[in-house]
Amino acid sequence: MYKLVALDMDGTLLNSDGTISAINKQAIAAAREQGVYVVLASGRPIEGMTWALKELNMDSDNDFVLSYNASLVQRVASQEVVRSQTLKGIDAKTIAAIAHDLGVHVHAFSRRQGLITPEHNYYTDHEAKINGLTITLANFAELDDNEEIMKVMIIDEAERLEAAIAQLPSDLYQQYTIVRSAPFFLEFMHTNSNKGVGVKALADFLNIKQDEVIAMGDAGNDHHMIEFAGLGVAMGNATDETKAIANYITDTNNNGGVAQVIEKFILNA
Repeated sequence: MYKLVALDMDGTLLNSDGTISAINKQAIAAAREQGVYVVLASGRPIEGMTWALKELNMDSDNDFVLSYNASLVQRVASQEVVRSQTLKGIDAKTIAAIAHDLGVHVHAFSRRQGLITPEHNYYTDHEAKINGLTITLANFAELDDNEEIMKVMIIDEAERLEAAIAQLPSDLYQQYTIVRSAPFFLEFMHTNSNKGVGVKALADFLNIKQDEVIAMGDAGNDHHMIEFAGLGVAMGNATDETKAIANYITDTNNNGGVAQVIEKFILNA
């Protein structure tokens, strides 16, 4: 029996218009009534997840949320931290310098300052809009080396980002967890941070076994949790790479793919 369901948001739980369908809401509510933990595991900051948690009635102190690609795992109501593994200002400086040399944009999430970027750009504006955040312009070279940074992102149009990725120093992949969450987003986290580590930490905290976990996603930043879960699910709209590592492929985010998995493997099991 599955006891924990971890859901990515964008491209998975959410329709393409950024809303949660009635069928997904109903399936999630039914699973929770059976005592199954359902948690959101997103690259978004907590500010960009709060509306969905409230809409799903998953905002009590018995609910949990994984934000910043699970760099932070916490109870929703009290914000008690279950697990946190973050970067520092020196990491943001290093990545920003590389981004500058490669001619692409960069932004980061600072615990103290929120969403920071050296200059306004379309993709940081997009990040701010979907998460309801204010942008703080900051010279990354002037960041305190020890400032707590949740994650850093190199951001640009897909072709420019693809070219930049091809030129990244190989040793960066040993220094950071690097995942591509969208064609225009490349994310850098602590080496011990990813959605798989976060879901495992929560499962351990709740005394839930690995084979009792379902994880659903559509993109590169979901791979770790899809690989960890007893049932790793790729959405019908997922990348080919994501589908290749999944145990099961469901329908698309716009056709209630999340609800279909919950109905098949939990409600009708």
